[in-house]
Amino acid sequence: MAEILQNAREIPDGPRARLLALSQARGVSLAALSELLGRNPSYLQQFIRKGSPRKLEEEDRATLARFLGVGEEELREAQENSYVKLPRQRDEAEWVEVPRLDLGAAAGAGRVPGGEAAFDIFRFSRRWLEEQGLARAELSAIRVEGDSMEPLLNDGDEILVDRAPRAFRDGIHVVRLGETLMVKRVASAGPGRVALLSQNFAYPPVEVAAEEVEIIGRVVWKGGRV
Repeated sequence: MAEILQNAREIPDGPRARLLALSQARGVSLAALSELLGRNPSYLQQFIRKGSPRKLEEEDRATLARFLGVGEEELREAQENSYVKLPRQRDEAEWVEVPRLDLGAAAGAGRVPGGEAAFDIFRFSRRWLEEQGLARAELSAIRVEGDSMEPLLNDGDEILVDRAPRAFRDGIHVVRLGETLMVKRVASAGPGRVALLSQNFAYPPVEVAAEEVEIIGRVVWKGGRV
């Protein structure tokens, strides 16, 4: 008896300890329970004493639970009860709120922008933003309208625009040309000039003087329906 108690104390709390306690309480050996499962007689002994297998298969667990008269959850590892275990409360400092603006950037011929009032927010993990190199970004989200940037950006996609002042480099930007707001690939076209390029080759490039274009921000992320 002393040896059994000593061995039981060496087994960590959880389904292994619970199974051992139930088998002892019911007066049935681990070898008999293993044979009930159609396994070799040492199967459950190995599970309890050595942790091999690491966890019971679902069918085996259900059979044992029925035989021992307990719920399956008593023989299930705690982490199996949920795909993801999240802390009950997350520090608000871990999140960054990005305003969603009631504004569309045309991926087409361009349009006159409406108001820029935020009507909603996205919440992004601060850690994720840091991993993307956006820790110091000044972000806002707007929607794409039109098809000139397909397949890269589709009509209805939402894009994150970084408005933080940075040295210009070629890339996808939201720009204002005259009274219209658009999203285009902006590239240098020689001294004092830029080209506004579409991904959809049905739309020809537009070349303008650099001072005619106001670069609102660089597109750094997109989201949309699949």
